[in-house]
Amino acid sequence: MDIAALLTSAGINIAICVVLLSLYSVLRKQPSNVSVYFTRKFVLDPVRPSDPICLERFVPSASWIMRAWRATDEEILAAGGVDAVVFMRIVVFSIRVFSIAAMICIFLVLPVNYYGQEETQHKRIHAESLEVFTIGNVKEGSKWLWTHCLALYVISCSACVLLYSEYKSITKMRLAHISGSPPKPSHFTVLVRGIPWSSDHSYSDSVEKFFSTYYPASYVSHQMVFQAGTVDKLMKDAEKMYRILKKIEPQCKEISMPCCLCGGTTHSFKMLNNRAERIKSKASVDELQPNQREKERPAAFVFFRTRYAAVVAAQVLQSSNPMLWVTQLAPEPCDVYWSNLSIPYKQVWLRKLATLVGAIVFMFVFLVPVTFVQGLTQLDQLSHTFPFLRGILKQKFMNQVLTGYLPSVILIIFLYAVPPTMMLFSKMEGSVSRSERKKSACIKVLHFTIWNVFFVNVLSGSVIRQLSVFSSVRDIPTQLAKAVPTQATFFTTYVLSSGWASLSCEVIQLFPLLCNVFRRFILRREEDPSNCALTFPYHTEIPRHLLFGLIGFTCSVMAPLILPFLLVYFSLAFLIYRNQILNVYVSKYESGGQFWPIVHNTTIFSLFSAFVIVTHIGLIIIP
Repeated sequence: MDIAALLTSAGINIAICVVLLSLYSVLRKQPSNVSVYFTRKFVLDPVRPSDPICLERFVPSASWIMRAWRATDEEILAAGGVDAVVFMRIVVFSIRVFSIAAMICIFLVLPVNYYGQEETQHKRIHAESLEVFTIGNVKEGSKWLWTHCLALYVISCSACVLLYSEYKSITKMRLAHISGSPPKPSHFTVLVRGIPWSSDHSYSDSVEKFFSTYYPASYVSHQMVFQAGTVDKLMKDAEKMYRILKKIEPQCKEISMPCCLCGGTTHSFKMLNNRAERIKSKASVDELQPNQREKERPAAFVFFRTRYAAVVAAQVLQSSNPMLWVTQLAPEPCDVYWSNLSIPYKQVWLRKLATLVGAIVFMFVFLVPVTFVQGLTQLDQLSHTFPFLRGILKQKFMNQVLTGYLPSVILIIFLYAVPPTMMLFSKMEGSVSRSERKKSACIKVLHFTIWNVFFVNVLSGSVIRQLSVFSSVRDIPTQLAKAVPTQATFFTTYVLSSGWASLSCEVIQLFPLLCNVFRRFILRREEDPSNCALTFPYHTEIPRHLLFGLIGFTCSVMAPLILPFLLVYFSLAFLIYRNQILNVYVSKYESGGQFWPIVHNTTIFSLFSAFVIVTHIGLIIIP
């Protein structure tokens, strides 16, 4: 790939960003889009504003950028909680690290790479190949390799200092959040699973006897978890449908004949609901008691008098059998994933093992699209395999699009299937809270993207080359050292497509916008505030940032041209995600900043990978 192909890809993505950001600045001013672009405000106050039509509503402006820039960490904390602040600290940390890396590598390493071959006659800049700007252009036995080592040491030391500072700051913030938050019922509650079955008495009696015996001074009461039956699910569905249908304006007026569309008067759903409540009130507790015992599951919420007693009960091993009387602090009521509470605890480790195998199989199945994408980056091999494409590939513009834009776009399209799949795996694991499920999905997506987007793209030229690399594990560092500089051009275009364009799609909120248009102008009904509230997608955004961090650390010394594009991405992310946290996403639950250890460990792994690869490159260059 040459500079012209890179500029073509950059031009396409810049045009997409400008168009979408301008469109967003206009759409956000329309009163009909309040539920899409001001969801937090709409949930608190569902009344839509009725602004008069004026020219200012249809003129793009950058006022939202200034509001996002001026927002403080206290406002982010109040809007999105500790998780939102931690996420923004990830972005700030990346901006600081790669600013230092860009200054060092652009002015020190890039000239050494460009003039690495003294006898080479350079072309004009726009016609130069991108490999000329990589460490692969440095000749064997070069005495200038110390510049790369110096730059890597400076970047690593700066990253470690900043990482320590951020870790210390976030730890203090988490401690203040835990100790300073007002008392909540979940602070005094412990979730107990793995309750042993006894034919003499019910699960509820077992829980009361156990905790009354071992915690007589602090135990208060407990609440069993019940299995929802078919009738309960039907009642919940009926209530949900009633809430939806009662907001629809009746299309037919009451007449002497019953309406064939509505099937009755406008109050028929309300009458049915009241009748169900009357039937429910007639049922006595004595009649329901046998059924309640059959519906009991081996899980319960146990309440204590003090927070200290709850913490002690959650941390202490309750039985010599680790599969019985398993305790943990209970999540918030809005954070509980109720459908997984009925899963027997003995099945949890089997479910985790099965989902691990499924995730690994899915990762290897994904080798097929990755190999196809890498085939597009090798035009010689592509024209040899498909002779009918030779005429198209000879056209300069098509050549630039195929090598500089299309491969990364195809890979991004395939990657859209990864987060829902990993979220499904995390649900099948048996997570008892939504924040735990999202954290598990975040780890799975992170491992998937690092393996398939980075390592497989680096090591894969064809399926045969993959098999030869996997069969010789000891040679993987050497293979990485040879392949990373050649794949740096692909990673640069991937940052442009997956980074810049994805941020523009994030701010435009395309799917909620289309749903809002369909609901208002086709179904002609108002939006329920509880249905339009979205939580922040940490399981997709954190892995993307960490993947770009890995690419930045490993390519900063070998291909410094990627650093300006990474800096632009993180700068846009800083503004756009602050705007989304303040206006769009609703914090229904949070993990209390538990995503940061994932970031810390992944950053250390990225630095270690960069050291290993650059060290082996040095062994290759220096005979």
